[in-house]
Amino acid sequence: MTDAATGPAKDKPWLFRTYAGHSTAKASNALYRTNLSKGQTGLSVAFDLPTQTGYDSDHELARGEVGKVGVPVCHLGDMRMLFDQIPLEQMNTSMTINATAPWLLALYIAAAEEQGADISRLNGTVQNDLIKEYLSRGTYICPPEPSLRMITDVAAYTRQHLPKWNPMNVCSYHLQEAGATPQQELAFALATACAVLDDLKTKVPAEHFPQMVGRISFFVNAGIRFVTELCKMRAFVDLWDEICRTRYGIEDPKYRRFRYGVQVNSLGLTEQQPENNVYRILIEALAVTLSKKARCRALQLPAWNEALGLPRPWDQQWSLRLQQVLAFETDLLEFDDLFDNNPAIDRKVAELMAGAREELARIDDMGGAVRAIEYMKSRLVEANAERISGIETGATVVVGVNKFTTTEPSPLTTGEDAIMVCDPLAEADQIARLRAWRAARDEAGVRQALADLREAARAGVNVMPASIAAAKAGATTGEWGETVRAAFGQYRGPTGVSRAPSNRTEGLEPVRDAVDAVSAKLGRKLKFVVGKPGLDGHSNGAEQIAARARDCGMDIHYEGIRLTPAEIVAAVRDEDAHVVGLSILSGSHMPLMEELMRLLRAEGLEHVPVIVGGIIPEDDADRLRAMGIAQVYTPKDFQLNRIMMDIVALVDPAPIAAQ
Repeated sequence: MTDAATGPAKDKPWLFRTYAGHSTAKASNALYRTNLSKGQTGLSVAFDLPTQTGYDSDHELARGEVGKVGVPVCHLGDMRMLFDQIPLEQMNTSMTINATAPWLLALYIAAAEEQGADISRLNGTVQNDLIKEYLSRGTYICPPEPSLRMITDVAAYTRQHLPKWNPMNVCSYHLQEAGATPQQELAFALATACAVLDDLKTKVPAEHFPQMVGRISFFVNAGIRFVTELCKMRAFVDLWDEICRTRYGIEDPKYRRFRYGVQVNSLGLTEQQPENNVYRILIEALAVTLSKKARCRALQLPAWNEALGLPRPWDQQWSLRLQQVLAFETDLLEFDDLFDNNPAIDRKVAELMAGAREELARIDDMGGAVRAIEYMKSRLVEANAERISGIETGATVVVGVNKFTTTEPSPLTTGEDAIMVCDPLAEADQIARLRAWRAARDEAGVRQALADLREAARAGVNVMPASIAAAKAGATTGEWGETVRAAFGQYRGPTGVSRAPSNRTEGLEPVRDAVDAVSAKLGRKLKFVVGKPGLDGHSNGAEQIAARARDCGMDIHYEGIRLTPAEIVAAVRDEDAHVVGLSILSGSHMPLMEELMRLLRAEGLEHVPVIVGGIIPEDDADRLRAMGIAQVYTPKDFQLNRIMMDIVALVDPAPIAAQ
């Protein structure tokens, strides 16, 4: 219907968000208030890796990680500072937090109460999806079973006290980043939702269960194949409706609605010709906004230069403006669904749904998502290997990377402040305030609150009330993490990299011959230790390097994520390694490599070549080489076979002299 004065009636736009947080709570608060003043309508909080994995900023594993990929929040004082002058009762806040979700929600509730907020009016989401952490991102703490229990503890608590809060955001975003096909992304995310709802059924009264089903939300990825991605979102809508009806008997259609937020694909952002990323981000945004039936509820877009380093406020503003142009300048929100009864769309949706149902049935036969973690992880590693192989061979075109690579220098990437750099003093400032917080609190009250939390965890009581009490008493993130580790134990997830070589042979023969030749000179198979130092759990790159080295005939040693430099050096010594390769994507490469090289020298292992991969600025790469690092690789180095040949050259002993 059209009104002459106002024009065509429009749907309400989605929430405009920017995933943000860095350095300190004070700096992040200033960024949030600036973004809100520019028209952002919701907050999406990024936490740093120590906060995500339950460590305080002064823990050994936190060195170099504080404030790098998000904001550090160690206690109620940090949470108070993070939302200073932002009325939480009026805000829609998404917190990307998983293993420590009960704790961060407890701090948020405590901070809101200090503001005088009516807790029942709080509106937002905690991601709280641990299964995808085991599969793709690695910020888990405890084993799957108690982790699932804490997810449903949060859900049961919010049912009683925070009726507008989304207690769990099933996150398929990182599944796509780890290489998932659209069918796998659909199936693995829906299997996770089923695992959570199956457990939650035992914790809420039957008459309230449909409402809780209606409060499960999803967080998805949208890649560059935007027609397929649009069809994937329509498939998600139909499959979720089907599962809610047939598996859980939900009759009210509003509780079967597929509610989702999006961050479009960061994996596809390129270091080469990064200005092309602006087009990629727009095209991917269209996949989740064009179809009214499957339109997202919230959208956050990466910045064009995230493959290069930390975006500046201007870069984030550019992404926000893209959303605003799409929502307010175009006529997109004036029409019914543009794709209903389109035979090509219907065929693709049916194909995706059939593949997803097949995977879901297989996971159900294994006993559900928790028991199928190792299977799903191995499937992702293999799918990612196929994706990378396609880019290497040119079968998958990436403009500016493997085709149309001739380029002019980009004026956007030049200049002293082209990339934002974290305040080098932020970590010291955070640690000083943390120690002052500990010194000023009532220590006896904290000890009692943590003892109560430990007892609740062991007794099977909902952990949320005890977590909120600990937050108010002054406990820290590390103390909460230590308490649940003591109660539930720690966990090391599967790597997905099997010992047996894959069937992939294309282009490997020359590399295999070179590996065999150098192994003959060494007198044993070339030994390659692959490691993930620090708290960065994005293991996709390390897994693919390890898998390709295995397929090339190297003897690999890969234990997975979250290793200290000392543990990696011990593996180099115990495995008698010929070369060590390390993957660091969080920006903590300098302090971690300084410590690792110091320990290698102390052990007399400085002769072992070290290679490092990650998002590493060229100035840092030069410093790493000066430190003794043999090779530095960044996302532009996508030819894995070339890296394998570099490894062979590094460890090749002097040629045997002719007799």
